[in-house]
Amino acid sequence: MSSGARSTLLHLGLIALLFVLAFALPSYHQGNLARIMVLATYAIGYNVLFGYAGLLSLGHAMFFGAGMYGLGLAMQYGGLGVIPAFAVGLICAAVLSTVVALLALRTIGVAFMIVTLMFAQAGYLTVLYFGAWTRGDEGFVIAQSARAIGGLDLTDPTTRYLAALVLFSAALLITARMMQVSFGSVLIGVRENEERTRMLGYDVFRHKLAAVVISGTISGAAGAGYAVLFGYVGATFTSVQYSIFPLLWVLLGGAGTTIGPLVGTLFMFYLIDYSSGLTNAYMLIAGVVLVLLTLFARAGLVGEIRKRWVAWLP
Repeated sequence: MSSGARSTLLHLGLIALLFVLAFALPSYHQGNLARIMVLATYAIGYNVLFGYAGLLSLGHAMFFGAGMYGLGLAMQYGGLGVIPAFAVGLICAAVLSTVVALLALRTIGVAFMIVTLMFAQAGYLTVLYFGAWTRGDEGFVIAQSARAIGGLDLTDPTTRYLAALVLFSAALLITARMMQVSFGSVLIGVRENEERTRMLGYDVFRHKLAAVVISGTISGAAGAGYAVLFGYVGATFTSVQYSIFPLLWVLLGGAGTTIGPLVGTLFMFYLIDYSSGLTNAYMLIAGVVLVLLTLFARAGLVGEIRKRWVAWLP
């Protein structure tokens, strides 16, 4: 069996397992996993830029927030339904990521990281400045009656879980397919040796621009999904820490792997969840574990498995 076929079976098997878990897990873990899948979608978006194109961004919270506020404001003040509002969130994230890419890609290396951080901080301050509409740090709640698609109530735990699974599955399969075609190979070439890729005749800027836009749009989809599935929109999600989180999740799971973002998000979420039940100093436990993983599993959990035992892992 070819590596491509194995990869496809792995992704479809993972989606099937997550579907079965919707009906097998206790309500507490079902709710947790729904949240994890949405956040893992955010991590998948980040992985496109960092894991495949090799561009370190510290500003992805602005794309997550663009999708979240695009949907939230459209529903709150525009009276739009879930589907049109979700489309507004995607458009906002896509437009913002295009503008940011055209400006930030004029820089390289550390400068790119700093520029994206500054853009994200500007986005956060913009949310606070227009507090009359966004409600600032307090945020606002999307009415339960509005969170429905047709006859499907997205506030129902099982329906919410399945909707999160659809969102995660779409992001996973899109990125998996992207890495099976030449576009993905060029992104990896840019990551490994940008100058050589350019000398081979590839338009490096165009590929990097596309990577930022795809990454930002997927991240925006995650933000819109989080808003509608969990009913809350707040400025916290546009702060610097929400730009750091996807970087941690991707590093933990394995940068440049398709299932690494889910594994990293799942690991980090339950590490904090269980350690917080043991002590108030739960972040100390999380920090020690992260340091140990950084020292002994530098490629991330999935990355180490691929490097040591299963070379075909995508």
